[in-house]
Amino acid sequence: MKKNGFTLIELMVVVVIVAIFVAIAIPSYQAYIRRAETSKAQQELKRIATLLERHKARNFSYKGFDFSAQTLSTPRTYSFELKDGTNTTKLLNATDAAGHAWVLKATTTDAKNYNYLITSTGIRCKNLTAENISYTGCGTGGEAW
Repeated sequence: MKKNGFTLIELMVVVVIVAIFVAIAIPSYQAYIRRAETSKAQQELKRIATLLERHKARNFSYKGFDFSAQTLSTPRTYSFELKDGTNTTKLLNATDAAGHAWVLKATTTDAKNYNYLITSTGIRCKNLTAENISYTGCGTGGEAW
């Protein structure tokens, strides 16, 4: 009498093969998600820079740009910070802000992803270490984007 079915060895081989596929797929998927988030952050930085330039064209200054009133499409691990480029302790919508320049930083909670800096003076750089990014550059390990 013949019994149909799988032996324990056959099932174990299938489980090992599936585990190998998963071990390859998960890091690739995580890298894909990181690239998607960094791309979205770059797009959002450029969009905000465009909005700032439009504001300056209408008002002859960046002063008064209300960053909090903008509809942001922020990637889940990123946060954005917009400051007055002349005095980075002030926001652009502060009453005593100079409004001649701006500085925008995007920092992430993912240590394997880039943090970004873009300014009205043309600086565009990124760094994996958020602490290395100041309002004037990306410091050690920084690179242009």
